[in-house]
Amino acid sequence: MTRVAVFTGTRAEYGLLYWLMRALAESPSHRLQVIAAAMHMSPEFGETWRQIEGDGFAIDAKVEMLLSSDTAVGVAKSMGLGTIGFADALDRLRPDWLVVLGDRFEALAIAQAALVMRIPIAHLHGGELTEGAYDDAIRHAITKMASLHLTAAEPYRQRVIQMGEQPGTVFNVGAPGLEQLKRVSPVPLDALAAFIGMELGDRVAIATYHPVTSGAEDPVITVKAMLTALDAFPEYQVVATYPNADNGGRAIIPILEDYARSRPGRAVVVPSLGLARYASLLKRADFVIGNSSSGIIEAPGVGVPTINIGVRQGGRLAAASVIHCDADPEAIRQAIARAIEPTCKAMARTAQNPYGAGDTSRMVVAALDAAVPAGSKRFFDIESIS
Repeated sequence: MTRVAVFTGTRAEYGLLYWLMRALAESPSHRLQVIAAAMHMSPEFGETWRQIEGDGFAIDAKVEMLLSSDTAVGVAKSMGLGTIGFADALDRLRPDWLVVLGDRFEALAIAQAALVMRIPIAHLHGGELTEGAYDDAIRHAITKMASLHLTAAEPYRQRVIQMGEQPGTVFNVGAPGLEQLKRVSPVPLDALAAFIGMELGDRVAIATYHPVTSGAEDPVITVKAMLTALDAFPEYQVVATYPNADNGGRAIIPILEDYARSRPGRAVVVPSLGLARYASLLKRADFVIGNSSSGIIEAPGVGVPTINIGVRQGGRLAAASVIHCDADPEAIRQAIARAIEPTCKAMARTAQNPYGAGDTSRMVVAALDAAVPAGSKRFFDIESIS
């Protein structure tokens, strides 16, 4: 059996990987190994490794790596700790493939360990752009380390080939998050309310904002602007989730908690909703606001408008239901007003999502079945245009 190690470092990433992990666990030709690290291990971010085990997966390696700091120096040191822990884990597990999703610093840490240990990498969500985060450079770096490329849309497949990867190793499998929305069992409204600690009415918004790590957008100022704009629509309840453990992320958390504390019954903040709860809440939300990739990829999949604030997701493919706005209170207020208009909500229900049809796990397993890792990669040259 082929040993396939799947790496996860955040709650959101695990949500995207869940059905692939399930497919690998049930495959007669693969043995799933799970490596969990970073935010999953942190009490501050909800110790979400417990959710992984609660879903029935055995975690083969747990790697503690996060320092209690989100400065650039702290994140760089966390990467160093991660690389040490991942080296030990990979040496013990000896996987035939390492599956890595996306563009975060934890993913770079394990990818570089796998590279020097000659463990082939299968990379999901390559070829994309997020111009407001250093994740953009990390994603492209992992592409050059990987042997198998599993992109979320056709333009991204073409971009990975443009980066010199052999076309026979690059597959458009769609976005795994859409499979989660398609297959998850709904959580009843009363169970959702009990978990978040607030009764839910008919008008609900989901807010998730992550720090901009490449650019001048101040996360504290922008989050305050977002919350100020939301206060212009007091008839909408707000369910906010914690930011990622990026540079400046911890400064956002007390602002969100103070906002929720001063608006009981209207706003609440939770470290993590979990897979099924997030999908269920998303399906009943009136709009999503912030700068999370979920607003770009998953929200259009269930016909929910998105207000995408600032530059973090700049350059990413987006459906017509995604409203981009500057990071100031009035621009955000205008975007919310547009999102709740009946014409916008109707358009969102029919807008075409460029990220596939929600069949990612089957396609990834098929690609792994057929893949033969090369001893060394050869650069694919595209004919120059004169």
